[in-house]
Amino acid sequence: MRWKFPAGALVALAFLIPAAPAVAQTESPGLNESCQTVERKVYKDIRELVTIDLDTATNQELRVLTAQILATANAEKLPVLPGAIQDRLKGTEDDLRAFLKKGVLDAWSVALRISVVRTLTDAGTNVDAAAQKVLGSAAVDDYLAYLNDGLYAARALDCASQPTPTPSATPSATPSATASAAPSATASATTTGAPTAASSASPGGEGGGLPVTGADTATVAGIGGALLLLGGAGYLIGRRRRSSFVA
Repeated sequence: MRWKFPAGALVALAFLIPAAPAVAQTESPGLNESCQTVERKVYKDIRELVTIDLDTATNQELRVLTAQILATANAEKLPVLPGAIQDRLKGTEDDLRAFLKKGVLDAWSVALRISVVRTLTDAGTNVDAAAQKVLGSAAVDDYLAYLNDGLYAARALDCASQPTPTPSATPSATPSATASAAPSATASATTTGAPTAASSASPGGEGGGLPVTGADTATVAGIGGALLLLGGAGYLIGRRRRSSFVA
């Protein structure tokens, strides 16, 4: 039962052991789902962590190795694998040894496969094709190659094929400015010019309108001539009656 305290310490240190390597492997830039440049996430091959003979390793050595694998899985945010490791750390030495020989690789393969499937969310044509090809092979090495390199290469192709938003924004701004300016200028000209035309055209108004000519002048002259004739006839008739009365 002496191993219980060291095991607890190893589990606590599991989150700290590979901290420096994890940082070193995320420096390469790449594109994310939104085509923004970010630090590329690198998935480590946990088989490289196994540097001891699992058949002859002591219980403490097994637990140190298990803590390193657990820390790597947590740093990469792998599904499945961290939970499986935690369960084995609660078991016996033989259970842990058997798990490190085969079970950990099986759980790791499932975790990588799930990580590949997650990249299909809102994926472009090239990412979708590359992911489907890898999922069809079902090999750990193919999963790692895709997650570390193939995904970013396919995503770069998808991002390069997307249209840039700058050309579409320029034409939409120019017509709107022209259209908004034209009606205001027209309305201003109409409002300013309308009263002047009405004032100059109104007859008899102040400001010196044009004299009335044409058909209206002839009518007035005709009426005036008729009145003169009627007045002359009345004068003559009245004179004759006066002469007859005197006689």
